[in-house]
Amino acid sequence: MNESQSLSGSGPGLKRVLRLSSLVLYGIILIQPTAPMPLFGAAANLAQGHVVTTVLIGMVAMLFTAISYGRMANVYPNAGSAYTYVGREIHPAMGYFIGWGMIFDYVMNPIICVIWASKACMNFLPEVPFAVYAVFFAILFTVMNLRGIEASARTNTVIATGLGIVIVLFLVSAIRYLWLQPPQSLSEWTRPFYNPETFSFSAVSTGASLAVLTYIGFDGISTLSEEVHNPRRNILLASVFVCIITGVLAAIQVYTAQLVWPGTTFPDQDTAFCYVAGKAGGQWLFNLVNIALLIATIGSGSGAHLGAGRLLYGMGRDNAIPRKFFSKVNPRTRIPSNNIILVGVFVLIGAFVLTYPLGAQLLNFGALIAFMGVNASSFVHYFLRNKQRNIGYFLVPVLGFTVCLYLWLSLGIKAKIVGLCWLSAGLLYGAYKTSWFRKPLQYATIESDDNPGNTQQ
Repeated sequence: MNESQSLSGSGPGLKRVLRLSSLVLYGIILIQPTAPMPLFGAAANLAQGHVVTTVLIGMVAMLFTAISYGRMANVYPNAGSAYTYVGREIHPAMGYFIGWGMIFDYVMNPIICVIWASKACMNFLPEVPFAVYAVFFAILFTVMNLRGIEASARTNTVIATGLGIVIVLFLVSAIRYLWLQPPQSLSEWTRPFYNPETFSFSAVSTGASLAVLTYIGFDGISTLSEEVHNPRRNILLASVFVCIITGVLAAIQVYTAQLVWPGTTFPDQDTAFCYVAGKAGGQWLFNLVNIALLIATIGSGSGAHLGAGRLLYGMGRDNAIPRKFFSKVNPRTRIPSNNIILVGVFVLIGAFVLTYPLGAQLLNFGALIAFMGVNASSFVHYFLRNKQRNIGYFLVPVLGFTVCLYLWLSLGIKAKIVGLCWLSAGLLYGAYKTSWFRKPLQYATIESDDNPGNTQQ
């Protein structure tokens, strides 16, 4: 690979203030600790009741990609995520292509969160128009991320604590319900994992392809590499911890939910978990879970908004997109404020233009492209170029790439058409910027470690 010219940033840089715990909290909020709740009804229907099994399969599948992310963050501890890894390890043109696709992932997440949160609020106050809620949440996400990274970390802590309390209340209510009305046989206790009457490999595989989407969002951790103490260690640990914690919490939630509600039909499939909560604890828990999902959506949307700003910062600093605008950092807050505000504008427009299902598929379109790129980068760096090779350097990225490719191919045709149009536009712009990719992107030089003498992690 041709060496790219390095440029040192002349303006203020990002500030390393995040510890491993803050990074893990950020990833959990981005994914949502209540992530299996909205998908519970659809997953139960597709997998014919084997929701726990699909969640665990999804956890194992995403762990491969999480390890690849962590390994590449160890090599390139820079903001920009998959864009940085692919561009610097494989080819700048390919990195630009991946980065352009990632914009779908990072921008679509807060868009669909604004849409979902607005409609959820309308369930409580239907007399307030959708437009009012959409404007409110788009502004809220923007303001939250303009305050500085320390403030964002504190917000994540509060949200994670609140959602954790709701999950505990649900589990306590479910355990109480099962104590009073326990399953009658051992087979009923194990049925959420395996039900011989309904088990089908194809059905469980289809359900797992949906359950894997529960974990999408952990990649946002790597966009904060330049704001983390000891990124070479903590990005890998946080990526793996977040996948494992999310998977274990999700499995516990859906296991108890399936014991409380053994069937696969619900009054409303999209809000099925709320009805399970109502059965276990009554109307108060039904309402509480509704509110918890709203809070989780706000946290996820805000976190994705933050990640989008960092992605654009990384691409702007390399002049893949106009450097003057996108690489500018506010000297007071040390935040790329231009990017945060611009993403907020796109989020507001998208909330009025897109539907939730199409926005979700477009999110997956960009996310899965990024995942495939990171797995390919890990394979190239650690297996093809590394003198000390082992079977793990081969199997982990290959398995991660294969799973992501399968999920990408299973996306709807409309999402593929819109996504490919976006990629085509990016390809044309990139060709214009680099004289048909004959000129290399100018990667900026980044400090990879903390300041001398600072050993905090």
